Amino acid sequence: MKATAKPWGAIDINTIAGDFRGGFVSFLVAVPLCLGIALASGAPLFSGIIAGVVGGLVVGLSSRSALSISGPEAGLIMVVLSAMEALGSFQAVLLATCLAGIIQFGLGFARAGIISNFFPTSVIKGMLAGIGIILIIKQLPHLVGYDVDSAEAFVLFPTDGADIIEQFGLALGQVSVGAILIALVSLAVLILWERPVFKTHPLLKSVPAALIVVVLGITMNELFKGAFPQWVLRDGHLVQLPVPEDVAGFLGLVTFPDFGQLTNPQVYLSALAIALVASLEALLAIEATDELDPLKRKTPTNRELKAQGIGNLASGLVGGIPITSIIVRSSISINAGARTKRAALIHGSLLLVCVITLPSVLNRIPWAALASILLITGYKLARVSVFRQLYQQGKTKFLPFVTTVLAILVTDLLTGIFVGMLVGIFFILLDSYQHGYQVHTYTEKGVERFRILLGNHVTFLHKAGLVQVLRDLPDNAIAEIDGTHSAYIDSDVIAAIDSYRQSAQMRNIRLLFVQEFREDDPQPAHRHNGQRSKLIPSMNK
Repeated sequence: MKATAKPWGAIDINTIAGDFRGGFVSFLVAVPLCLGIALASGAPLFSGIIAGVVGGLVVGLSSRSALSISGPEAGLIMVVLSAMEALGSFQAVLLATCLAGIIQFGLGFARAGIISNFFPTSVIKGMLAGIGIILIIKQLPHLVGYDVDSAEAFVLFPTDGADIIEQFGLALGQVSVGAILIALVSLAVLILWERPVFKTHPLLKSVPAALIVVVLGITMNELFKGAFPQWVLRDGHLVQLPVPEDVAGFLGLVTFPDFGQLTNPQVYLSALAIALVASLEALLAIEATDELDPLKRKTPTNRELKAQGIGNLASGLVGGIPITSIIVRSSISINAGARTKRAALIHGSLLLVCVITLPSVLNRIPWAALASILLITGYKLARVSVFRQLYQQGKTKFLPFVTTVLAILVTDLLTGIFVGMLVGIFFILLDSYQHGYQVHTYTEKGVERFRILLGNHVTFLHKAGLVQVLRDLPDNAIAEIDGTHSAYIDSDVIAAIDSYRQSAQMRNIRLLFVQEFREDDPQPAHRHNGQRSKLIPSMNK
């Protein structure tokens, strides 16, 4: 029997426990990522936290996605950087973010969400696997205590600076024993928590493994201070949240949009860029999240565009950077047990409460502990079994999948998806080309006969191959072109066959077109563009 989920507002102890685990784990990961993405975007650090809160609460309430979590995402970094450079101020970028939200809301009403239906499953799985591999690579510096921003370290194909071999050498030369110990303990806990003895234990199954990892990470680092001071992790190895001293200091971290820039045409161009990238990433993330959903629920994409629009409008108004649906955070939440949108609301609520009341506690969390959580999440997205499964399904599935993975690793998320789509389209066209017609040869009364059976849809793509088949026919042969099973034959194909008739007569080739209906039949089997094909009577002259 297929499993079903109760409405997210219904009281179900097991579901609530899973949602809390999912919301809590994704919250732990979101704090440093929100800060890191804001820093990489050239925006104030606190704007990343605001965007995370808006993504969890505002989009969580507006969206009909059961499991998606929204917030600032790395794919938007370059768009925000470009907007900052073009507009010259963060306040103007906030205005562009508000306008982008309005554009997204309009796209939802225009039913633009249908674009998500055109992404093959192999490309979506390739996107997930590519993100998983990047997650694994980006956590390696923190696992060994390499004091460098993970956004800059361990780049497979850097445009400048050290290549990946040199980066590994630098990392191994600056290892921290404390970070390695915390990472090993964290990974051991995360792996053991997946064992049946822990997953079925009446008490332990309700305790998030990430919570154990974070508590152990903080505890171990505090113990190092007394026993092994040389192993203590500080500064860049720990989460770094801004800590306001009072309410005024907290409000001072908030920035508001500059509405005086409404007359600046560049604001609208930046808003359009933000809206398009954020919308495409949201649709792809929703498609991927639905793929990960154990209950296989489907999110209404047009409603999701409206929800993302409301979220970006709200984020821009209160000083947050642009947001979108995030695969990484959503997958972490799902892996932790989330089953309803309650997890997104818990995620946003914890983010809001803790950055206000407990920033000093959060700033004690070692990156090595959080990196362990992300590494396990990356492994689950890029399992070897996924590659094996796609390989067994044949090259038409595997090549778009692996091309998407490689292209994402070499370029970026959107470029990788675009390249994967091109490969997928190539195989679609190739399949259409190969199945446009079939040629059967047989001999009857000593005369060689050829039967060319046309497929369901014969387009201009089949014209060259079909003409070549006709040209290769031997002299004095009989050729039957059977189009009775075709729902559509392109006019270019019809013209090409008709023009071949004179050449066929010169070579004593009898060209026949098989028909299975009378001229007075009101419902013929073969039609061309909704009309009875004129080729049939002309071919049989």
